[in-house]
Formats: sequence, structure tokens, C-alpha cells
Amino acid sequence: PERKRMTPLKPTNTWRVYPGVSQRWFRDRVIHLLALKNYKKPELLVRLQRDGIMQQDRDTLGKILHQVANLNPNDNSFSLKEHLFKDIQKDWPGYSEIDRKTMEIILSRKSAPAQNDTRMTHLESWGPSDPKASSR
Repeated sequence: PERKRMTPLKPTNTWRVYPGVSQRWFRDRVIHLLALKNYKKPELLVRLQRDGIMQQDRDTLGKILHQVANLNPNDNSFSLKEHLFKDIQKDWPGYSEIDRKTMEIILSRKSAPAQNDTRMTHLESWGPSDPKASSR
């Protein structure tokens, strides 16, 4: 019998499961995802399901979010608590190459001294062509 040929899916529509991620501690997975960006709880659940979330983990998500994240009441999104960024692994197996590069940028900004960030923001507000900026 002749087999029907299946049309391959576009790579952008396929779900990539990263080896080693489902074995990681669930809390660690949540932390690494929130380090990349803010998530609403339903979005986070979808992402975790791609990684192979187990029902027992799903049931503890609220508790873990309370421990590791801050809730933004304006849009009901969760962001990683600042002190947890020091525990982030740039080469975490759940990250794509783009995620890794994004994480490097995020972590380099987080590691810059707070005073530096304030001064830079102040200088940028003057603009590079403003003579007041160069005199400070």
C-alpha cells in the first residue's frame, strides 16, 4: 500500500522541547523563564507545558510564583524578583540561542552599578548634542 506523504510543518510552528529541561527543578525552570521576560500566569503555563510540565508542578505554580516573582497589578504579569538574577545560568538548556543572547544583555545591565545607570539615564536625557551634557 502506498503511504500518504505528510507535509512538513514550518519550523516556526513546531514546539521545541529542550533536552534536560524537564528534569530540572520546577522552581528553577520558572525562575529562568521569568528572567527573560514578564509572564502572565496563563502564558507561563503554556511555556511550561512545552517543556513537559507535570500535573504536580502545575498545582504548585502559584506557590512558586509567590516565592520568586512580583505581581504587577496593572497587567497581572509576574516579574522575577531582583535578588534571583544572581542565580541565573546563561547557558540554561531551556534557552534558545536568541534567549541566551538576550539573557547576556539582561544580566550585563543588571550587573552594572545602580549609580552608573542613574547617571547614564540623566546624561541621555540631555542628549549628546546638548552642551550641558558634556560639562557634567
